[in-house]
Amino acid sequence: MGTQIAAKRRMWSELRLSSPPRLQISISPNLTALAMIADALAGRQRGLPESWRKAIASQVGPLGQDAVRPLAVPGSSIAPDSIVPCSPTDGDVTVQSQVSALQDISPDALIKDLEQTFGPGTPPLHWRSAAERPERWLRGYAGALADVWNTTEPLWKRARPLLDREVERVGVAAVRGGHELLLGALSERIVYGERGLLISDLESSTFELGDRKLVLVPMLAGKDAVIVSLDSPDAVWIAYPVPGAGSLWRKPVAPAGNELSAILGPVRAHLLCALEQPMTMSMLSTDLQIAPSGLTYHCDRLRAGRLIMRERRGREVWITRTRRAEELLELFRR
Repeated sequence: MGTQIAAKRRMWSELRLSSPPRLQISISPNLTALAMIADALAGRQRGLPESWRKAIASQVGPLGQDAVRPLAVPGSSIAPDSIVPCSPTDGDVTVQSQVSALQDISPDALIKDLEQTFGPGTPPLHWRSAAERPERWLRGYAGALADVWNTTEPLWKRARPLLDREVERVGVAAVRGGHELLLGALSERIVYGERGLLISDLESSTFELGDRKLVLVPMLAGKDAVIVSLDSPDAVWIAYPVPGAGSLWRKPVAPAGNELSAILGPVRAHLLCALEQPMTMSMLSTDLQIAPSGLTYHCDRLRAGRLIMRERRGREVWITRTRRAEELLELFRR
């Protein structure tokens, strides 16, 4: 049936559990990148903050933008399994391995996947361009995944304590029981019912977990983001927002603020910490409440120190932290 990017409308797919499931957790950031693609690029908004949505969208070129549009067509939640070529049921999966796997998929394999997902013949209209030009779609989607991860990876690194806590929480439930409380609290769009899990969807279906394992995949995504694969013969996986992720969307306090301010000055220290994702000059001016002329001055100084990069895209100038800046901030977080 394919991978499902669960819908907001209250129709339900059911995963029936006849016995306590064999729980496993996978720390696979590629599902985070997919959730952000669906939210920021494909229009299936699931609670991602607008500043992140804009920053992510700005990083992906026209080919990638075209490739991701089928992921959020109204009335459809099913996509071919090729969008997740490396399954989190096989362990932790990096974004780089997903991109490599996408690059290795042949055009014929993608067409076969579309036929398995939607049946023989012409696929739905929104997937027709992928069927007609499979090589182009694979190249565009792999590029979009890599571009989104370039923006998201620093956030993922900062989320390590939340992910470690979630590994412990799932581990305790797997060993000591209590899976009902765990599974019922994954998302507002997942309900633990009398016979198992109900998952908000656009197209209702029923599945039996049987003796398959159930793999949980915490994501850094909007609070309503859920991605599932329910029909694999070996395992089921459910990707959901990691608890506490909301704290990461807010602007962090400058690490070791006094020390960093002593080096850069308080305004530049604040500016550098605010650049958790690329931002435009106008976004920064509004966010930091600094006049454009003053902001330009401070950005010039940070650029001279090789701590930021500026890039003009159309009428907007985007500001991004450099690797040198990331290393400096990491030093002060220790």
